[in-house]
Amino acid sequence: MNGVLGVILAGGQARRLGGGDKALHEVAGRPLLAHAIERLEPQVSRIVLNANGDLSRFDAFGLPVVADTVEGFAGPLAGVLAGLDWAAENAPECDRVVTVATDAPFFPDDLVARFIAATENEKTDLACAETGGRTHPVFGLWPVRLREDLRRALVDEDIRKVDLWTARHKLAVVSFPVLVVDPFFNINRPEEVAAAEEIFTNKK
Repeated sequence: MNGVLGVILAGGQARRLGGGDKALHEVAGRPLLAHAIERLEPQVSRIVLNANGDLSRFDAFGLPVVADTVEGFAGPLAGVLAGLDWAAENAPECDRVVTVATDAPFFPDDLVARFIAATENEKTDLACAETGGRTHPVFGLWPVRLREDLRRALVDEDIRKVDLWTARHKLAVVSFPVLVVDPFFNINRPEEVAAAEEIFTNKK
């Protein structure tokens, strides 16, 4: 495989969808997390979930669940670091981590391949996604060798914005086409659930 660990950031709350875990909210008859796993699995060597709280609620998915390794709610960068730490300790064959959000069920099926190609062609450390001039930094490729640098940024400098940290390193911004739908369309509201279900129906 490609030596990339897939990390699904599954800690979001579904406040505008009635509460609970957004990852477990059903769209088109399946939890959002199931859609994310299906889309990511062919692209990576292994998958782990990043979430906090009672991790047993994800037992049915049969994947390792890793909590943030930085205390307090530190945002998506904490999830990135948790994935980097897990890879270093449990998956030595994976020298890179790719992160995806659990609430974007249409992310590209060539996401990882294009990230790898961009970092190699542009000789960069990191990669993130873009559509229509808007970056999606939660969808990124991160080398395990930068985990201590990220830990210092989170713990010692209290950095929380992804862009502030990635600006310190060489970053490839990979542009993806918007066809029927923006591939990074994410679900926050009931009307977005309805839109996603219509897209799934039309794809059958």
